[in-house]
Amino acid sequence: MRKITLTLALLICATGFISAQNCEYDPIKGEWLTASGLPCVNTLITSVPFLRIVPDARSAAMGDAGVAISPDANAIHFNASKLAFATEDIGVSATYSPWLRSLGLSDVYLAYLTGYKKLDEFQAIGLGLRYFSLGQIDFRDDQGTNTGFGKPNEFEISLAYARKLSDNFSAALTGKFIYSNLAAGEQVGGIDITAGTAGAVDLSVTYENDITLGTIPATLRIGGAITNIGSKISYTRNEYRDFLPGNLGIGGALDMDFDDFNRLTFTFDINKLLVPTPLHDTDADYDKNANGIPDHREKSLFSGIFGSFSDAPSKGEEWKEFAFSIGAEYWYGKQFAVRAGYYYENPIKGNRQFLTAGLGLKYNVFGLNVSYLVPTSNQRSPLDNTLRFSLLFNFEPVPDEAPTDNG
Repeated sequence: MRKITLTLALLICATGFISAQNCEYDPIKGEWLTASGLPCVNTLITSVPFLRIVPDARSAAMGDAGVAISPDANAIHFNASKLAFATEDIGVSATYSPWLRSLGLSDVYLAYLTGYKKLDEFQAIGLGLRYFSLGQIDFRDDQGTNTGFGKPNEFEISLAYARKLSDNFSAALTGKFIYSNLAAGEQVGGIDITAGTAGAVDLSVTYENDITLGTIPATLRIGGAITNIGSKISYTRNEYRDFLPGNLGIGGALDMDFDDFNRLTFTFDINKLLVPTPLHDTDADYDKNANGIPDHREKSLFSGIFGSFSDAPSKGEEWKEFAFSIGAEYWYGKQFAVRAGYYYENPIKGNRQFLTAGLGLKYNVFGLNVSYLVPTSNQRSPLDNTLRFSLLFNFEPVPDEAPTDNG
């Protein structure tokens, strides 16, 4: 058991890192800079960031890319509309991911169970359950007094409906229930901490078309998804609530079948969080109404979404909020796969930059995927050496359609 303050317990799930820095605005450059002249770190912070953790080993091995790769049971996380193009009648996947092991934590993990069912050649439904455990934690108050221990946890239940609107185009709607219990029953500054709940939706589309590259048959797939758009969430009984990690994802993938034994896929994703950019606490507009709550937290849902493309405090900072994933997948004999990828996030927006690699095996209805996150710098990251393990089962191919080879 580790001893940790309540504040750290709330931040341990965060996707980025916050560091102390003294920032001043340079009117000539139009940027917020540190005393050494470097751009100030300004990470986008949301509640329940576990919703943005890539849950399956196949996509994790390809640099976290998954918006446009061929459909399997894990499509509901990235782009549920791909399920309408699935070539098997039923698919099920279970993934286990030990989390933050490089920090010496042995009981923090993400578990993901998902599946889909084709209703007919045009429609499919999907169901997903994501569970994130933060292990056992000793809680302490502001004076360092032990107030007991707890086992913080979060989960999400998703239900998706996907339909083909034409031979090459599909769309999907996903509904979600989100529950986050980080420290229910504790107090901070005399304020009771409660479990947070929220509802959200995903909207996604996919275009898929068979093409020919010279003499090589190929499949081009383009996808887009707006995810985690819903009610704000709070861990106290006051009126101030925080944004879910709403996200815009756009991706493309190209599958090339060189012969009956060799398939190569290249994929590329772009992602941007649809949440307000924080202002620096020395900015005059940080808390204009002087109520002690940063003004960006008080924005409405749609104001936060649409304003997320133009509200950054430094010139050109909006472009730094885009994250990029690139990946490749090679299948031999539709039974063995090798995968690799790279993920990039700007240094002032979280600085997650890593290589990934993985393997896939498939035998009849059974599939196994493994991924590994490769450290790429001398600076230690909590994500270093992250492993994911996924089991997949595919049943009852739809008549007159070839079995999938996506692993």
